[in-house]
Amino acid sequence: MNEQIINEQQSPETSTTVTPEAEDGKDYILRVRNLKQWFPVSKSMFGKVQAYLRAVDGVSFDLERGKTIGIVGESGCGKTTLGRTILRLYDITDGSAVYTDKDGKKYELASLKRKQLQPLRTQLQLVFQDPYSSLPPRMTVGAIIGEAVRVHKIVPKAEVHDYVLEVMRRCGLQPHYYDRYPHEFSGGQRQRICIARALAVKPNLVICDEPVSALDVSIQAQVINLLKKLQREMGISYMFISHDLSVVKYISDNIAVMYLGNIVEMGSTSDICNNASHPYTKALFSAVPVPNPHRKVKPEELEGELPSPANPPKGCKFHTRCKYCMDCCSEIEPQMREISPGHLVACHLFDDTTQQAEQHEQEE
Repeated sequence: MNEQIINEQQSPETSTTVTPEAEDGKDYILRVRNLKQWFPVSKSMFGKVQAYLRAVDGVSFDLERGKTIGIVGESGCGKTTLGRTILRLYDITDGSAVYTDKDGKKYELASLKRKQLQPLRTQLQLVFQDPYSSLPPRMTVGAIIGEAVRVHKIVPKAEVHDYVLEVMRRCGLQPHYYDRYPHEFSGGQRQRICIARALAVKPNLVICDEPVSALDVSIQAQVINLLKKLQREMGISYMFISHDLSVVKYISDNIAVMYLGNIVEMGSTSDICNNASHPYTKALFSAVPVPNPHRKVKPEELEGELPSPANPPKGCKFHTRCKYCMDCCSEIEPQMREISPGHLVACHLFDDTTQQAEQHEQEE
């Protein structure tokens, strides 16, 4: 079997966690450092794990309170797994995810047990991608939105009905929808119900997992405008996962580009959209349709297929598809480098590659 898969020295249990940098005066609701989510894919006859699928392989980023970070990348890059790992729907393999509530109390999500996570479930919410399968078909809209309100005692029992109606109103749902069932609604209305369900428990952080990918363009605009409106009114922070760059550009304050479990470029929305630097980011933006029939844009073609996260390439994971590939790219993993204030890129095109190659040869 491949040495990169069966390498006991690289098992997640023994890897090193990167500690957060010193505070810079900003109010961060979420700080993620070297987060990993490795799934076992094969075991020996004695039960010892021999191979891992590295869905998330050392991701680090910060999210300011009341802001939105967009996570973009092609299918299979680990976007959804990253969101679910932060929410502890999966146990964190390694790394750090520090959540700070409104009172300034910090929680290390990676080390909390299930019972300790229970009080935080109202503060951390998820809007699923598919509004058709994420709603229970035998419950009415009022019961769906009010279920968590009752369980977590958000308001007194006698006030639940009125509270749910108010949440529905905020999310653009009519009061007479209260006793209807999910199958009676369109896709856009169902997604509004999903958003209302998440917001009913008064969360501080909402992870939106491609919430508009299954909707028509006009309905997408309505849902995105609703999310931005609720953010202004309630001060919610969003982690917005999507493969649609035009949507992410509109809603996000910062953007992180993922490839095969790693972030390859990160910065403000204006930096990423106007000054994309990583070859993968450039290829993504070149594929965005231009709403001008007289302007022809030829998308950059990426060679080959996305490698398997169970057997990632050595060195830079993107080097097998990159037209700028150099000798060092196949041997040395690039580190994040700040090319302008707040704009980070993991690419050897922005490194002193000669010095790194010499150092690598000396180590060997």
